[in-house]
Order: sequence, then C-alpha cells, then structure tokens
Amino acid sequence: MSKFYVVATPIGNMGDITFRAIETLKEVDLILCEDTRQTKKILQKYNINTPTMSYHTQSKLAKTDKIFELLKDGKNLALVSDAGTPTISDPGAMLISQIKDKFNLSTNPAIAENVDEVQVIPIPGPSAVITALSASGLPTHEFTFLGFLPHKKGRETLFKEIAVAERTMVFYESPHRILKTLESLIKFCPNKKVCIAREITKIYEEFKTGSAEELLEYITKNPIHQKGEFTLLVS
Repeated sequence: MSKFYVVATPIGNMGDITFRAIETLKEVDLILCEDTRQTKKILQKYNINTPTMSYHTQSKLAKTDKIFELLKDGKNLALVSDAGTPTISDPGAMLISQIKDKFNLSTNPAIAENVDEVQVIPIPGPSAVITALSASGLPTHEFTFLGFLPHKKGRETLFKEIAVAERTMVFYESPHRILKTLESLIKFCPNKKVCIAREITKIYEEFKTGSAEELLEYITKNPIHQKGEFTLLVS
C-alpha cells in the first residue's frame, strides 16, 4: 500500500517544523511542492535530499497522472505547500480528493481502478489560522475560517456576514488590500473587536487588537506595519 503524506511546514520560523515532518520528508520517494525553490530552503536546512516535483493549482492533468502512476508503482509521496498546512487555503485539496476516488476501492468501486488503496496520512504542524487564534485574545471556542476573501465578486456579501456573525471570523489578507479591508470593517462592523496578526512566527511578528477604526489609524500612521502577511480576526 502506498502512502501519501500531507506535511505541514513552518509558516515563518524554520524551527517550527516537527521531528515527524523531517523524518517523513527524508523517507518518502518524492516531495510534491507548491514551489520547489521555496521548499528547497527548508530541505537544505535539515539535510533532506529527497527529490522534489512542483505541484500547484495550475498544474496540468499530465502531472496528476504522473502522481497516480507513482502511487500505483508503490511509491510513497509527501505534499507540502510554501508554508503551513497544505490544502488550508493552499493547493492540494483537489488532488487528495482525486486520490481517494481513484484508489479507495472500498468506498468508490465504480471509479477506483483495480489497484491497492493509497493511505492518506496527515503530518500536523503549523497553520496560520490556528496560530493567530491562539494568541489573539479573542473567543476561540467557536470560529469560522474564510480563507482569502474574494477581490471583487462576493466580497461585500462576506463583510455583511462578518457583521452579523455570532462567532469569531478569521481570514487572510494581503498587504495590498489591508487598508481597504479595514475600511470595509469600519463600514460594516464598527463596534466589533478586531485583531491583526502580522508576520506570525517571523522577526517582525505583531498582534494588534482594537476597533477597525483604531487599527486603520495605527497602520496609516505606521506604513511599515502595512507590510507582510496578515491574518485578521473579528469577534
């Protein structure tokens, strides 16, 4: 039986990788990477010499077929993203679904081919959404994760949902849209508490909590804080 590992890697600080992740990446036959250049950095740091192959959301069908062939041949593969846990707002969810359809004879005999099952195994580790929640100071007993908000279509609808939500809402945002996002939160959620988690686990890690208006004023006065990767939490 082939094994397909879903391996979480650090979201910033290289030291956050787990012993199990290192061991797995060393032992598999091939590592599927969102960007091989990015993954090489951590492989070199931990002396991991396993071959790599790119796999991302724009990968063509031929690459998926290649992955299937390797699994049929009994190879063990690992999937990593550039940072964090694969499939969580990162590539891989569709591939894992296809693997389960194609190889799991017991649950889908009509689609699956006459091959051994492939065991999909998660190797847990860093995830920006969970890390941000843990240090935000906002309620964590119940939350909804929205991933990256759409750029245009449906964006206003989501802000309206955030406004009436009775649980903590979490989403990712880019530095290019952080100001507009805070302006939208002022419009739709003027009285809600907001936490900005920026550059989590990196040198310039920052957690800032307040109203959307207070945070917009803070970031506007300090342009340096408009840079980096953002996770926003709204209680």
